[in-house]
Amino acid sequence: MDFRDSPEEAEFRARLRAWLADNVPPGGFSLMDQERNSFELEWHRTLYQGGWMGLSWPKAVGGQDLGPMYDAILNEELGAAGAPSPPSIGFLGRVILSFGTPDQQAQYLPGLLSGTHQWCQGFSEPGAGSDLASLRTRADRTDGGYVANGQKVWTSRAQWSDYCLLLARSDPGSTRHRGLSCFVVKTDTPGMTIRPIVQISGSRQFCEVFYDSVFIPESQRIGPEGDGWKLAMSTVAYERGPADIGSISKHRRTLADLQRLAATSARPDAAQRVARCRVQVEVLRLHVLASLSQRVRGHLPGPEGSVDKLLMSETDQLLAHTKMYLLGSAPLLGETPGDLYDYFWSRAASIYGGTAQIQKSIVAERVLGLPRPSARR
Repeated sequence: MDFRDSPEEAEFRARLRAWLADNVPPGGFSLMDQERNSFELEWHRTLYQGGWMGLSWPKAVGGQDLGPMYDAILNEELGAAGAPSPPSIGFLGRVILSFGTPDQQAQYLPGLLSGTHQWCQGFSEPGAGSDLASLRTRADRTDGGYVANGQKVWTSRAQWSDYCLLLARSDPGSTRHRGLSCFVVKTDTPGMTIRPIVQISGSRQFCEVFYDSVFIPESQRIGPEGDGWKLAMSTVAYERGPADIGSISKHRRTLADLQRLAATSARPDAAQRVARCRVQVEVLRLHVLASLSQRVRGHLPGPEGSVDKLLMSETDQLLAHTKMYLLGSAPLLGETPGDLYDYFWSRAASIYGGTAQIQKSIVAERVLGLPRPSARR
């Protein structure tokens, strides 16, 4: 595989570098909660106004029809410039692109792409995180739509979101992955209550969300009734892609920080540890390019994406751990709170979007074709 840019990609990369030289915002990485959200939202809108959002999305919804490789170039150049990551809206937008009606795409996608509206994902529940098929939130049929009742948890940024992509059980007699449906719900709908959860870092980014007789018009269901599991799996397949959630740019930015720290560190193994990080980031980058090449050929994300997710989680945690090692006591003494926040956040990388254990099972069974544990007994 040739990983070099085509002439068109090289021209795009050069234009992006020139734009970034004048537009990277200072600071922002140590902010928390509302201030951090506002900083990232402003960066989202700056990228959109500069023409760098929706690179591989259709022009009909505000995109540029450029192809998946341009998303990878954006990630790489943002990281190299020390810029914030792009907003992780791709995995939510893709499900509406794939399963929404033309009217739904026209209604929801331009605002998502431009940063006019913020979104969250209402999948996980108490007792239904990694085992998502056991969810109990219901969306019962009523005149003109559905009435939702239940609870979601670990819903990122729900308190700042305008819309939530909700997965609920629309067939009350169904079990497991059958009888689920996907809905778009406005977060100011009566009966919807959002409560932030205090994390170990002190942040309140995660929320629990309660649905108490929340009415959802039928026009806000995405895809056919009962097809929710397929939509959910499509969503998480993109959510597990490092290019779709902007992790490559974050890793490259962190790697640059590590190289600067190693140059002045008193740790005798500093260079060796940073070299290991550099290899890990490069392995992930090349694997992501290989995955995106499959998309260029028309292959949608499948179970192979679990390899990307595992590599991403390992890279997140290795970089954050190495940075803490090189910084010594400074983060713990409150001198660099953003680094401590990033370390705590990295611990969640092997949980969100599907735990590492779940990803390994997917790779074993659906990629390598190994028998399920029950089949071996």
